Amino acid sequence: RPLHIHNGSIIFVKISNDILIHNETATSASLDDYTYPDYRGKGCVDDSGFVFMIGEMFTPGSSACPCLCTEEGPLCIQPKCPKLHPRCIEIDNSKCCPQCREERNYCYFRGKTYQLLEEFMASPCEKCHCDSKGEVICTVSACPLTECVDPVYEPDQCCPVCKNGQNCFAETIIIPAGREIKTDECTICHCTYEEVTWRLEHQALCTRHECKEKYKTVEPR
Repeated sequence: RPLHIHNGSIIFVKISNDILIHNETATSASLDDYTYPDYRGKGCVDDSGFVFMIGEMFTPGSSACPCLCTEEGPLCIQPKCPKLHPRCIEIDNSKCCPQCREERNYCYFRGKTYQLLEEFMASPCEKCHCDSKGEVICTVSACPLTECVDPVYEPDQCCPVCKNGQNCFAETIIIPAGREIKTDECTICHCTYEEVTWRLEHQALCTRHECKEKYKTVEPR
């Protein structure tokens, strides 16, 4: 089966006793009289109809990756494409590897947008800023240990506060720091501090004394 190539294009041939080659004037001929040449084991054809010999590298189409023409057909290997930046909002897939057409010039964080280099408070405890790459970086405030066992969180404040002052537990009772408290007739408790840090202990130190039961004396009549 003869194969003719002219100006990089494949010319169809008529299957008959005589070979008839048509140019643009052959458009009126019947399609039944023409066929595509069989290139299997001989070469490879790209999307535009250009023929490549076995062993040649070629690109089948505009969006395809380079392939090697083999006797079994095109052997294409997907290369390791670079990762697209997370800021990419429009991707071009017309090439072998996807490419970013447009990157956003802002940060998007928890449903809100922020300008590049803008600083903001994401919460009372989180201070954040939008860096030049469109990524949000936050730091969380470290709260000191409270000097009470009943801290409360105030609105728009990050760390808890001791509204009732320093205190500690005497079993299940909360007692103020700085003085001895008699929890019952025989027990006296007071809040203590750690030896090194001088932080207030959450559990009080209690001392139990012997109690003598008082009896009411009844005088005889």
